[in-house]
Amino acid sequence: MAKINKNSHKVLYRKYSSNIKYIMMVVTVLLITFFLPKQPRFRYEFEKGKVWLNKDLVSPFSFAILKTTPQVVTDKQDALDNVLPIYTYNSDILNSVEEAYLNEFDVKWRSAAFSDAEKTYYKTASLNLLKSIYEKGIIATNPKHQKGAKYYDLSLLNNNISKKVSSQDLFTVQTALDFFSSTFKATDLRIKDLVINLVEDHLQPNILFDEKMTSIVQNNTVSSLSTTRGMVQKGELIIAKGNVIDDDAYQKLQSFKATYEAQTKTIGDRNLVYLGQVMLVGFILSLLMVFLYLFRKDIFADNRQLSLILLVITSMLLALTWAIKMNLPSLYYIPFCIVPIIIRILFDTRLALYLHLLVILIAGFFVPNSFEFVFYETTAGMVAIYSIRNLIKREQLLLSALFILTSYFICFVGVALLREGSFQEIEWVNFVPFSVSVLLSLLAYPLIYAFERVFGITSDIALIELTNTNNKLLRELAFKAPGTFQHSLQVANLAEAAIFKIGGNSLLVRAGALYHDIGKIENPQYFIENNTGKSPHDKLPYEQSAQIIIKHVLKGIEITRKHQIPESVIDFIRTHHGNTRVDYFYQSYLKNSPEKFVDENIFRYPGPIPFSKETGVLMLADSVEAASRSLKNPDAQNINDLVERIIDYKLAQNQLDNCDLTLKDLETIKLIFKTMLMSIYHVRIDYPKTM
Repeated sequence: MAKINKNSHKVLYRKYSSNIKYIMMVVTVLLITFFLPKQPRFRYEFEKGKVWLNKDLVSPFSFAILKTTPQVVTDKQDALDNVLPIYTYNSDILNSVEEAYLNEFDVKWRSAAFSDAEKTYYKTASLNLLKSIYEKGIIATNPKHQKGAKYYDLSLLNNNISKKVSSQDLFTVQTALDFFSSTFKATDLRIKDLVINLVEDHLQPNILFDEKMTSIVQNNTVSSLSTTRGMVQKGELIIAKGNVIDDDAYQKLQSFKATYEAQTKTIGDRNLVYLGQVMLVGFILSLLMVFLYLFRKDIFADNRQLSLILLVITSMLLALTWAIKMNLPSLYYIPFCIVPIIIRILFDTRLALYLHLLVILIAGFFVPNSFEFVFYETTAGMVAIYSIRNLIKREQLLLSALFILTSYFICFVGVALLREGSFQEIEWVNFVPFSVSVLLSLLAYPLIYAFERVFGITSDIALIELTNTNNKLLRELAFKAPGTFQHSLQVANLAEAAIFKIGGNSLLVRAGALYHDIGKIENPQYFIENNTGKSPHDKLPYEQSAQIIIKHVLKGIEITRKHQIPESVIDFIRTHHGNTRVDYFYQSYLKNSPEKFVDENIFRYPGPIPFSKETGVLMLADSVEAASRSLKNPDAQNINDLVERIIDYKLAQNQLDNCDLTLKDLETIKLIFKTMLMSIYHVRIDYPKTM
C-alpha cells in the first residue's frame, strides 16, 4: 500500500508540476507585498534647481517647514557653544586640606625648634590665609574650555545655586600659591619657607568640572531646539507650475513630503494600498514569467531554477523592507548589485539585466528620490553584468566590485554637480553607503556556491574548477587512460573554439569535453587510443566488444555522479555518441555471421541525441578528432574530406535534429575543425607557383 501511495505522489507531481510555477509566483507576490510598507506613496518627484512641471501644488493641510540638515547642525553647534561648562564648589576639599596641613605643620615645627608663641601665631595666620584663598576658589582648568583663550566663562554651582563667573576671577593652584607667598609675612625667612612649602604640598583645587551635569544640560538644550522654521497654512500655495525649485521651495516640498508620510495612519485605506501593491508586484512578476516563456523555455519548464529566481527577488525586496523598517540612514547600503551578479553567473547576461531591472522597478516605489535610485542601481547593475561577461578567473569578482564602485562614484559626483553646481558643496560622507554596498556585493560568491548546491545549478565558477586538469578525477584519467586524456584535451580545444565562434557556453563545452570519455577509466585497454600492443577485442565476440565500448557511456555517468559532477556536464557523456551504432563491430558481425539474426540494439548507444548547441558541437568534435587519428596521410585534402564526411554522416543519421545548430553554424564549425586539425598535424598550405 505504501508503494502505491508513493507512486501516486509521483503521478500527481508529474500531472500538476506545470502548475507549481504559478503557485510559486502567487506565493512570492503575497509574501513580498505582505511585508512591504503599507503607507500611501507620495506622488511627486522633485530636484533642487529643476522646474516644477506638475500642476500648482496647494497644501491640503498645515505643516511646519523643516530646517535643512546644515541648519540643524549649525543651530545645535551654536546652542552647544552657548552652554557654559558647569563647575561645582567642593567644600569638603578645604576640610581635608586643613586637616592634613595642620598635622604636618605640628611635625615640621617641632623639628625646627621655634617657640610655641610663634607656632600659634604663624599657624593661625597661615590657616586664615589658606581659608580666604579657598573661599574665593581654586579651579582645575580644562584646556578644551579655553578654546585658545587664557580665560573663559563658566557656570559655578554652589549649594544648588548657579552663577556665571570667569576663570580669571578664580585662583589656579599656581596663582593661589603665588598669592599666598606674596601675602604671608614672617620675620624669619626660615619660618616663611617652611609654611610656603607646606602649603605647596597640600594645595589642590576645590572647583571641579562636572562633566555629567554639563552633558545633561547640553542634551536638554539640543533636544529643546526647534527643527522647524515657520509654517505653511492649509490652502497656501507651495509652488506654482513652471517655477524653479529654489532652496526655499525645495525645503517646503521636503517638509510637505515628510508630513504627508508621517500622517499615513489617517490618510488612505491600507487595504487599498495593499491591493495596489499586489497589482504592481504581480504584474511585474507576470512580465518575468512571460519573458521566461518566450526566451528561456528551459528555465520556465524547470521549477527548481524558477524557484531560485523567485527566491533571489523575494530576498532582495525583503532586505529593502527590513532597511525601511529599521530606518537605515541610507537605502544605498543594500547591495542591489548582488542580483545581477548571481543571475549572470548562474544563468546568462540577458536574464540578469532583465531581472535586475524588475527588482529595481519594484524597489523604486518604496525609496526616496525614485528616479535617482533607479538611475544609480540600473547603471551599477549594467556595469556589474558587463564586468563578468566572460568569467574565467575568480579575480574578476574583485575587479567587478571595483568597476561597480567606479560607476557609483561617477554617478554620485555627476548628480551632485547637477544639483549643487559646486565641488565644495558635495557631501562626500554620503558616498559611504555606496562603498559599503559594493563590499557587501562580494557576498555573491558564497551565495552562488550555496545556490549551486541547493538548486543543482552549474555556474561558470564551478566550470572553471571542473576544467582544472589537476583535479582528482582528471588526474586519474590521465594516469589510467593517457591516450583518452590526450584525446579529450584535443576534443576540448576543437569544441571550445567552435562554440566560441558560433556563440554558446565555451566553459561548459570544455568541461563536457574533458569528462565525456571518463567512463573509459574502468577498462582503458579496450579503447584503441590506450592500446599499445595486441587488442583484447581479438579474443571477444563482436557483440561483447560492442557492449564494452558502449558501456563507457553508462560507466561515465556512474563515475561522474559519484564524484558529484553537475548534470549539465553529465549531459555531454550521455549525448556524445547519441544513438549511433558501433559500426566497426556491427559490420564485422554482419560480415562474419551473415546467416545469424542480428539485434541492432546490441550495437547501438543508448542516447539521447544532442539537445543543445554545446552537446551537438561536442559530438562533432569527438567524432572528427577520433577519426583524424586514423589518417595515414593527414594532408589538407584528406582532412577536408574527413571533416565533411563525418559531419554529413551525423546529419544523415539524424543525430543533430534536436540541437539548434544552423547550416551556417555547421559551415563555421567545419572551417574551424579543418584549420585546427591542419595546425595539429602541421599541414603546409600549397601556395601557387610563381611565374
